Amino acid sequence: MPLNRINPLMPSQAYKTYAVVSPLATHWRPATCAEVDCPHYLNGWGVRLENLTPDLRETVKSATFEHQGREVKYQYAVQTLQDGHVYLVFTAGQPCFQYKQHRIQVGREPLYIVRDGDHRGNPRGTRARQHLNPATWVEDFSEHQQKLADEIQKG
Repeated sequence: MPLNRINPLMPSQAYKTYAVVSPLATHWRPATCAEVDCPHYLNGWGVRLENLTPDLRETVKSATFEHQGREVKYQYAVQTLQDGHVYLVFTAGQPCFQYKQHRIQVGREPLYIVRDGDHRGNPRGTRARQHLNPATWVEDFSEHQQKLADEIQKG
């Protein structure tokens, strides 16, 4: 979905960007379905057979996941509804098909970053500054806002 941004009135070098970030590589780790309360794991799920190509049907029917160091075949039942649609219904307690994409935060403090420029970029090419704690980041932010307020008051 495209972002709906207001067109800035000044060039990008007139702006600062303040961000609190938790990068995927350093602040997250792979997680199990149980750790992230995955609804498919908790409640089970179904796959409509008619929506799958023949090769995908075979892949789904023969899918496995790793459990305690060994490959385990998914448990499912074939269910035909009154309207004739056929589903493979997977029981709760099994990892979902996206289990390798689940992530959970590792508990590291986020990074408190200040960059020159805005969403259009940093035309001066200055390095981002990383504050060591949230208090100094907030102080930097409030000082910047005060400078802006003073300039606006000057006219």
